[in-house]
Parts: sequence; C-alpha cells; structure tokens
Amino acid sequence: MAKILTIEDEENLRFSIVRSLSRAGHDVAESDCATDAWRLTRDVEFDLILTDVNLDGDNGVELVKKLRAEGFEGAIIVMTAYGTVENAVEAMKLGADDYLQKPISLEELSIIIERALEQRRVRSRLALYQRLEQRRLESRGVIGQSEAWLETLTIADRFAEIPIAAPGASAARQLTTILLLGETGVGKGLLARYIHDRHERMKSKATNNTDNRDDTPFVHVNCSALPPALVESELFGHEKGAFTDAKTAKAGLFELAEGGTIFLDEIGEMPLELQAKLLLVLEEGSFRRVGGSKVRHVRARVIAATNQLLEKQIEAGRFRRDLFYRLSAFTIVIPPLRERDEDVVLLANSMLEQVAREYARPGATFGDEAAIALKNHAWPGNVRELINVIQRAVMLCHDEVITETDLGLGLRTPMPSVQTSPAAAKADANGHIVFDFDRGLHTIDEVEKELIRQALVEAQGNVSKAARLVGMNRSSFRYRIERCGLEDFVQEVAR
Repeated sequence: MAKILTIEDEENLRFSIVRSLSRAGHDVAESDCATDAWRLTRDVEFDLILTDVNLDGDNGVELVKKLRAEGFEGAIIVMTAYGTVENAVEAMKLGADDYLQKPISLEELSIIIERALEQRRVRSRLALYQRLEQRRLESRGVIGQSEAWLETLTIADRFAEIPIAAPGASAARQLTTILLLGETGVGKGLLARYIHDRHERMKSKATNNTDNRDDTPFVHVNCSALPPALVESELFGHEKGAFTDAKTAKAGLFELAEGGTIFLDEIGEMPLELQAKLLLVLEEGSFRRVGGSKVRHVRARVIAATNQLLEKQIEAGRFRRDLFYRLSAFTIVIPPLRERDEDVVLLANSMLEQVAREYARPGATFGDEAAIALKNHAWPGNVRELINVIQRAVMLCHDEVITETDLGLGLRTPMPSVQTSPAAAKADANGHIVFDFDRGLHTIDEVEKELIRQALVEAQGNVSKAARLVGMNRSSFRYRIERCGLEDFVQEVAR
C-alpha cells in the first residue's frame, strides 16, 4: 500500500481515480488545485503524486519543479490532455517519472503507478545501500578530502572499472594486475578491498542488483606469513599424495579467488623460486596444482602490494625484473598520512566514533589541543598508528573529552637543518640563481637533488606541498625523490 496524492480539478475524473486507487489498497488523498496540494505535502509524506498538468488557475509543471527543488523523493506522474504533451515532456525534464495522456484508462494508470512505485523502491534501496557502504568505508579509513587522497581514489576508481576477462581471453587480458605501493600502515589492504568492492558496486548497478550482496570472493594472502615450504601449495593447491601430508586434494588460493580478487600482500617477501611460477600464471592465466598434471584456468583480479622499493630488491637479486614489469603495469602510490593534513582529523573522528562504541564510550570527542596534536604529528605508522593511538586514548581518558595527554604522541623531533653541498647555488640581489664554479662542479643531478631536499624541508616532509613548490605533480616528484635516494630524508624531515 502506498500513500498517493491525486491532484485533478475535474471532479468526476478525480473521483474515479481516487476510488480505483483506494480499491487497489492505496491510501489516497485528493486536491483540486496545486496550492492546496502543496500544503498537503508539507504535512504528509507521500509515496507518489499524480497531478494534472493544466489545473484550473495553476500550473502542474511548476508544482513538479517546486516539489523536486524542495527534495521530494517520491514518484511523480503527470496527466495531460491531447495537444499539451509538450507540457508533460517539460514536467519529465523537471523530475516527473512518467506521464499519462487523457482520456485516462484506469487499468493503464494502475500499471504506470505500480511501475513508478517499484522504480522508486529500487532507488531507495540503492540509496540506502550507498549510505551503508559509505559508513563501512569510513569505518575502514577509506575517506579523505585532501588533494593527494582524492587523486589516489580517482585512480583506484578507474582501475575498478577494468573488467575481469572471461575464460578464453588472450593472455594479455586474462588477469588484470595492480601494484599498490606505500609505507607500512598506509592502508594498502584497505585500498585493495576498496577496488574490489567498487567493482562489485558498479557491476550490481549495471545489472540492477540492489541486494547489497558481495557475490565474488576477496582472498587476502600475506606472502610474508606463509611457510616457505608451503607457499606453492597454498597459492596453487595440491593433489592427493603430492607430498607426505597431502592426504586429500586441496584447492589453492588462486582457485578460491575465481571471479573475484586475490590480494598478494607483501609481494616483496615471496620466495624467488615461486616468483617464476606466479609470473607464468599472470601471463597465461593458468597453472597446475602441486603434484598434478591438469591445467587449471583462473579468472581473477590480482592486486599486489609492498612497502619495499622493488627496484632495489631487483638490484639485490631478490625480486624478478620481469615479474616487477608485469605487476607494475598499473601502479598506485598511496600517500602517507603526513601528506594528508586535511584528512587526519576527519579520519580520527570517524575512527573515534567506531572505537567509542566498541568501548562503551559513545560520547567521546577530541579536545581542541588534541585535534591540533593529531594534525601536527608526523604519523610514521600512518593509518595503522592512528587507529592504535585512538584506541589507547579512549581507554585512558578520564572523561568524554580526549586531551593531548591522552593521545600520548609526545613532541615532534626538531626539523633537521639543510646541509648544502660545497657547490651550492645562491641568489643574487635580483633573485637570480648564481652558481659559484670556483668552488666546484655543478652537475644537473646535484642541483636537482639539492632543490628536492630544500623543498622537502620547506614543506616539512609533505611531498604534495614540496611538489607544488617546484611546479611538479606529486607522482613525478616522488619518482625523483626515489631516483635521488631521498626516501629516508622525507621521513626524517617529517618527524
């Protein structure tokens, strides 16, 4: 049963409509003009409004416009006489869901109303799902408004749009691979899950599935936690009798991820001998279980993550160069929390709400000094450190207001002074850069490195701010930081 408002100035037609809808089980109110109808909508929350376009002394099109402008979320159906269809079309543009041409068939009207109500129910469920999803993402820390974080999410959204290839696709499209890079605790696992969930939401929207179900698996594999002797068996499975303890056949994690996502966390810790087999799986989309001869095909998205510089691992002979190139075709560098000044308090408040509920302290809030301390802290442990600090503060605070002392962050390490090179450049009276070649050579690499160092000090380790100081985007600037070997310096000046 739905609450329906019928607006029609022709009394006999209005009576027929109200009687028909009432017999169908709906709760029907009626009005003969737009002015009275508008007053009714102020007092009653209607599920659907059925209105004539040309009312005596009123304009039904303007009523539609006014209803939508005021946030009316119910369905709107307009009725129009022959020759005024253009008015109905205008009403549709302003937010009406459908229109019906007079003379009206009550049977047709019933069908249109049920269709409009169902469409609104679907939209309502979808809106609820989106609100619940947003709360879930907030509880996981996948929120932010800083330029660096929004840039990261934009790239992640694009990757989420890439479909998982169907069986039989070419090797190049068989498996989609994404590499997530970032410091410890920065949220690589959260972003991997976000990409998976985002893809599922887009798929559900495309198929009008609003049941809020995650039908595909997300398999999280911590490569550093797998016993070296069992890594291959865990990833690719084994057949019965493949080794001493293989008393039954077992599907591997790649098989369990079929149709979904397998997240290879700490990929830099994978044994070198297994990297070759992983590369083969990524290239061909197929593998064999340990002790088996049957070729098995896999259809899944592969997301790998590491906090290591894989280029250095390659130079040390601990990571395969060809596997790195295969994984890094799509790469996201997740910014550390110290580069997301605008997000720290936002994240902290979201996490506090969740933690406070868990510890039965629902009224807990941050005091002004605590909020400033949160924003000024360097966060070497990133999001993981932030949630640990909040949990500790909620447990230790004596009242509902969390103080700076409750956070236990301590003082920031003093900013290191800039050590300029012997051949450092200086500025003359006009502000032009002058190089003193009598004191030594000036190479382009030396000048670039010194410029990056000084920009980082000026920005207190915030890579995004430093990049803007030298007129570069963050990704290009971070690449130059790594090329100059200044990764540790970034963390040093941020403390």
